[in-house]
Amino acid sequence: MDVSFDFTDSVALVTGASGALGAAVCEAFADAGATVAAADVVAPDDGEAGLDTGGAIDFYRGDFTDEREVERVVSEVLADHGRLDCLANVAGTWKGGAPIEDTDVETFETLFDVNLKTAFLASKHALAHLRERDGRGAIVSVSARSSLEGGEGDGPYRASKAGVRLLTETIAAENAGEVRANAVMPSVIDTPANREMMPDADHDAWVDPADIAEVVLFLCSDAASVTSGAAVPVYGEA
Repeated sequence: MDVSFDFTDSVALVTGASGALGAAVCEAFADAGATVAAADVVAPDDGEAGLDTGGAIDFYRGDFTDEREVERVVSEVLADHGRLDCLANVAGTWKGGAPIEDTDVETFETLFDVNLKTAFLASKHALAHLRERDGRGAIVSVSARSSLEGGEGDGPYRASKAGVRLLTETIAAENAGEVRANAVMPSVIDTPANREMMPDADHDAWVDPADIAEVVLFLCSDAASVTSGAAVPVYGEA
């Protein structure tokens, strides 16, 4: 069944836009008629997905672990487009492979900065503008299936993504009736980087970024008007 969304006249801010999932979310919003503010610390040409800016997609370079940078980018988006309807917190990273006693603090800080702090800061500075959308403003953040339980070797990653899920639930509770907030929970996403990292894995079981992007659009759409505070599985058979 084909599903289509209409985001004509809407403005969507997408963080982590130069990565594979971020680029897919940007392109899905643009295909649905939205104006897309694609934000990343990495330029599109240097990113994993080669995001095609221009047309309905405008790129804003900014480090979303830095509050001043977040304030600047959100202000620029508002100055350029006059409104903000949706925020997709896609910025994230994975590091693992060591038990807690062997994990250096720099790895811990990087995971919490990139996965959780970016979502916190983007949401903090977007919320006032999303509230202006008369109950139709929406935030979707990327948590992870592995955030549901502990595991060996990537505890700080799991903890940071659990934080994203709890942040989402908090934003939903604090903004009930004004702004909806939901999270998606992927497992392994079918990206070039993951294929290179795990060449012998069953890639057919992995989920295409474009399919996750469709769920993000659904959660930002009027079709999900009664859904807030949810953590939605998007891991297929992975």
